[in-house]
Amino acid sequence: MTLDAVAKRARVSTATVSRVLNGADGVRPATRLRVLRAVEALNYTPNLNARALAGAESRTLGMVVSNIANPFFLDIFRSVEAGARARGYDVVVANSDYAPDRLASHVGAMLGRRVAGLALVVSETVPAAAVRALGERGRPVVLYDGGSHRLRGVPNIRADYRGGMARIVEHLHGLGHRRMAFVGHHARLGPLHDRRQAFLAAAAEYAPRMLVKTVEGTDGLAGGRDGIATLLDAGFRPTAVACVNDVMAVGAMHALHARGLAVPEDVSVTGFDNIALAEFARPPLTTADVPREAVGRLICDALLAPHDAGPVGAELVVETPLVVRESTAPPRGS
Repeated sequence: MTLDAVAKRARVSTATVSRVLNGADGVRPATRLRVLRAVEALNYTPNLNARALAGAESRTLGMVVSNIANPFFLDIFRSVEAGARARGYDVVVANSDYAPDRLASHVGAMLGRRVAGLALVVSETVPAAAVRALGERGRPVVLYDGGSHRLRGVPNIRADYRGGMARIVEHLHGLGHRRMAFVGHHARLGPLHDRRQAFLAAAAEYAPRMLVKTVEGTDGLAGGRDGIATLLDAGFRPTAVACVNDVMAVGAMHALHARGLAVPEDVSVTGFDNIALAEFARPPLTTADVPREAVGRLICDALLAPHDAGPVGAELVVETPLVVRESTAPPRGS
């Protein structure tokens, strides 16, 4: 099946098909969806490196992440790349921006490059077309944060988000906080939903003595800032704020300072992931540690040494211990 056939079925140009398959911006969602449906119907996989790879074994791994701008994903990529290079492999990475259609495009592009293995470090749902393509191509695949969207027979690596968030709430409650807020993003996506639900479940253990509220922004510094604005503008004044990740927590601390509130004297703030930014924030951030280097090694082993990584289809859980720093303290006047 050819690119021209896909373009004809989708009623677009071959250039548009190429843009969709390469995850490029500037394509209308309806057009992107039409192209992906044509790709699925025709079972088309672009052979991007056919000449270069003819008769040769691929020495390249593929990796798709939800948000390369978040240092959490970049840390995992660096760990995977270090392990791959030590074994003579390169790694190519693509960014889905939490969009399932872009994820499907990137999966198609990676398979077209004949990658030796593919890691999906994503929170969004893996589209059905991508699931079928992965199953048919017979290459090693590993998920990080697959959650309820796991693929049959594919290993899934996940962090203990529920345990980490429970430890955060327990820590804040132990300091005396009774008015807490949770600032998150993409709350309907599995791993992010898990963190939010874990916060609410842990807070419920102390009901009715605690008052809690949740808000949702975008993944990034601005999302944390906007989450605080939403809370304060609505008249809710928490003494502690738990953020879904460290980047949003830093944005939240910036917003609190801009409103004349001191961290942690007026409001304690926590993050999640323990990226380098958490240690060097001002004040240094209390957070739950997700060991990105260990996650990267597990991903690399699952793709290149599956017997060392455990049985195919296994779920591997990494612990998320609490790291207490200076962004949390007892509430003022307690």
